[in-house]
Amino acid sequence: MNPKKHREQLRQALKQTERLILLFSLPVTMLLFAVPSFGANPSNTLPVIVAPVRQAIEFSDTIEALGTARANESVTLTTNVTETVSAINFEDGQQVKKGDLLVVLEKGEEDAELKAARAVLDERRAAFERASGLEKKQAMSTAKLKEREALLKQSEGNIEAIEARIANRMIKAPFDGVLGLRNISPGALLRPGDPITTLDDLDPIKVDFQVPSIFLQDLHLGLPVKGRVQALGNRVFEGKITMISTQVDPLTRTLTVRALFANSNGELRPGLLININLSHNLRDALLIPEEAIIQRDRRKFVMVINHSVNPPIAEERQIYSGRRIPGEIEITEGLAPNDQVIVHGLMRVSSGDPVTIKALQEADEALQQMLDGTDKARQNPR
Repeated sequence: MNPKKHREQLRQALKQTERLILLFSLPVTMLLFAVPSFGANPSNTLPVIVAPVRQAIEFSDTIEALGTARANESVTLTTNVTETVSAINFEDGQQVKKGDLLVVLEKGEEDAELKAARAVLDERRAAFERASGLEKKQAMSTAKLKEREALLKQSEGNIEAIEARIANRMIKAPFDGVLGLRNISPGALLRPGDPITTLDDLDPIKVDFQVPSIFLQDLHLGLPVKGRVQALGNRVFEGKITMISTQVDPLTRTLTVRALFANSNGELRPGLLININLSHNLRDALLIPEEAIIQRDRRKFVMVINHSVNPPIAEERQIYSGRRIPGEIEITEGLAPNDQVIVHGLMRVSSGDPVTIKALQEADEALQQMLDGTDKARQNPR
């Protein structure tokens, strides 16, 4: 055999053998690279931030409405006679008591008539007493005694009429309250209906507001009410329901509710717009942050941390919600008080994925603040 030809055949056989070895070894190599590592390497877990399920005591539903403040009692003081102002006994914004004399109108003529009428009354009273003594001695007829008695009662009636005319010329406070601006001056001629000033009883303050009739069964006398007044820097005042209308408006299907608010310092003024909050249906509730909710159509889900395995895993769970408050939502079914739900990292986590808890959200903190707090805790372990 030709030596050169023999060497070429050996070279071809060697190449064929190398191809077969490479072909059989490739699946084994791929299999080795495809086998996952089940060690507890943290790099295999997904970092998340979780929040505990918060248990709220005396959680309640809220009815919101707009109300207008009104004085407990309010009147515009005026007169029912035409007369000149003689004296003014008050200042603008003065606090007065019931019966305080505020304005005196000219009453000189009435005072004179009263003086004369009292003199006639004294004379007729004496005449009646003499006639009564004579009638007992049968020295005067009973008819004559009755005549003297009638004259006496006539004089008493005349005095009452004059005193009433004098009272119309003396304007008094009908109840305790605060006076408004003075609209008259001494010597001015007042006519019936002319405003003198206003008088308002500001403690307590009434607030009337409309409530939809669907909440009628939730309303009752004494129900606590909170009113927020934007004009006073969104301050909150507390009151109670004192009246519920007996009729429902057939057009709006609402009913009028009245609440009283304590106002000893006079901060609330009639006419103020007040945002009303009525709390009812008190109960214990479970709350979670709104960002933990995964919405699918009308169903809601959350990712709950399962700590029974190591490392912990995320488990998807359907929940049912109730009332929403700013930043949180009530959970009526699906969670327990000790559960933890994922609030950051939801887009990367699927049900069954192992996770690493990077931070615990317990308050309204920024994301970076929570992470900074976790890093500090690791650097300064107890």
